[in-house]
Amino acid sequence: MRTAARACLLLLIATTTAARAQTAPSPAEVPAPAGPAVPELPYSLTTDATVTGAAIAFWIGTEALKSHLAPDTCRWCDPPGFDSSVRDALRWQNTERANVISYVLPLAVEPLFVFGMDALSASRDQAPPRAAWVDALVISEATSIAMAMNQIVKFIVGRERPFVHALPEADKANTAHPSDNNVSFYSGHATMAFAMAVSGGTVASMRRYRLAPLIWGGGLALAAATAYLRIAADRHYASDVTTGAVVGSLTGFAVPYLFHNPGRLIVAPAPIDGGGAALALRGTF
Repeated sequence: MRTAARACLLLLIATTTAARAQTAPSPAEVPAPAGPAVPELPYSLTTDATVTGAAIAFWIGTEALKSHLAPDTCRWCDPPGFDSSVRDALRWQNTERANVISYVLPLAVEPLFVFGMDALSASRDQAPPRAAWVDALVISEATSIAMAMNQIVKFIVGRERPFVHALPEADKANTAHPSDNNVSFYSGHATMAFAMAVSGGTVASMRRYRLAPLIWGGGLALAAATAYLRIAADRHYASDVTTGAVVGSLTGFAVPYLFHNPGRLIVAPAPIDGGGAALALRGTF
């Protein structure tokens, strides 16, 4: 009797174990934990593309008309002692080489890095469809607005470039581009570089891309190198590139964060019970 009971108990245990083994999912069947969702950025293709296109057209138009818009003589001629000291310390002997590199970095290397890393991040983190294109539009919008503001200021201020200031008065009209002699403040290269770097980093952070720290670090390093090279090329003073860095950074942060933040607050009309409407505040708190 005891032998039969033990046999039944062993058979029951074996049956239960086999059933559990059949129903338990294998490691390959267990779904991997989902990563953090990539949020959508609010945007209007019509509005944002129009603003970007208008700012770019303004920049191109004012550059084409520079000979008519830029002052013939300097309004801000003599640099303060700080700017002169930094110029003497950082100016390269071969200023033309520094000038060429300072064009290549913000016009070729940095856009490839910022836009390329953003597109890679959107793909790796499984961002919503068209995310990379929306990101590119927002970054371009911020950068073009910063450049449009720079154009206005430098034509009004009329600061003499460092290398022009060092020339004899009789030789100043004989530079390669005389209309460019008195548009030193503030640096357009530094403005573009920092606006692109900060807007790219801000967009990546708002999207919660895992590569956001790399986009921030690489973009700002390229922007800082551009600012340094403008002094090394004797095209700008330290105060020119510093102001450009500040204005570019503020614009690069403000445009994405204020107008494209997924958690931004929106005031919009909303119907109320009994008829009529009221203003409602919507957003993520």
